[in-house]
Amino acid sequence: MSEAELPRAHGAPALSARFRASPEDFRVEEIDGFEASGSGEHLLLTVEKRGMNTAFAAKRIAQWAGVQEAAIGYAGLKDRHALTRQRFSVHLPKRVAPDLSALQSSDLSVLKSEWHAKKLPRGALAGNRFVLTLREVAGDRDAAVERLRAIAARGVPNYFGEQRFGRDGGNVAEALAMFAGRRVRREQRSLLLSAARSELFNRVLATRVADGSWERGLEGEVWMLDGSRSVFGPEPWSDELAARLATFDIHPSGPLWGAGGLRSAAVARQLEEAGLADETALALRAGLEKAGLKQERRALRLRPQALRWDWRSEDVLEFQFELPAGAYATVVLRELGEIANAAA
Repeated sequence: MSEAELPRAHGAPALSARFRASPEDFRVEEIDGFEASGSGEHLLLTVEKRGMNTAFAAKRIAQWAGVQEAAIGYAGLKDRHALTRQRFSVHLPKRVAPDLSALQSSDLSVLKSEWHAKKLPRGALAGNRFVLTLREVAGDRDAAVERLRAIAARGVPNYFGEQRFGRDGGNVAEALAMFAGRRVRREQRSLLLSAARSELFNRVLATRVADGSWERGLEGEVWMLDGSRSVFGPEPWSDELAARLATFDIHPSGPLWGAGGLRSAAVARQLEEAGLADETALALRAGLEKAGLKQERRALRLRPQALRWDWRSEDVLEFQFELPAGAYATVVLRELGEIANAAA
């Protein structure tokens, strides 16, 4: 499904605006998942970069350190059109760090360096902190503030963002071609498998948003613990489940497709199967199963933390929030209004 086809949970857009007019309008800072050990063969670098994606920064750091790119680790991918802070690890077995000043440039600066015992693995972060600036904002200000309050109170659908699907959403078509026999590079294969999985998840979530069950759960629901990948259920509805759902301790979940049976049951399972029964979905399902991926789950609901906003001028709105790893700031923006990406 294209982004335009995904239903919104909070109703019609409350405003229109432009963002990413400059990298400073989209600021992202990783929230570290651990502290450096203080010793070991891996140099942890906290860097700030402007207009540079993670892969390009990793390549530059590898050149600076005189190592292969495989010696560089990072926890998450960050967009090019942003001002970002994130950590990289550099494997230096001789424990001799090159001159840090040689890495400094107008678009990349080192904020901190520490020694650590292990390579920084993907996903090893607690989340990301965003500060976003919207410009040329049009619409009713009271309606926009009310929408922000609703997002803070109820959260938003936890869609995979457009970044997962490549330019013009082409990664899903590429995944179908790969499943049909087209050969691809190893790194591209991983990207296309993720896009196929994300497409199926978004389809299920779109169905749940359309019927209003994305935040309330159904008979046969599989529940996911907040801030965790742990799941439980199905189990009979109870006052305890209702209280945990209301306090965001648990969330309804949807399938990340792979081999094996769906864990959901009853109404929840019927909805998941019905939403993934067309020809395209069946081909994606079969390809993911053949590729050896296993059934997993992802929360259907996402609530931004520490959400605050400030009108910088009549038509400039700045707001900030925190999201867990794997969540997308663009899905929060989408629930607020029609936001045009000036960097596209």
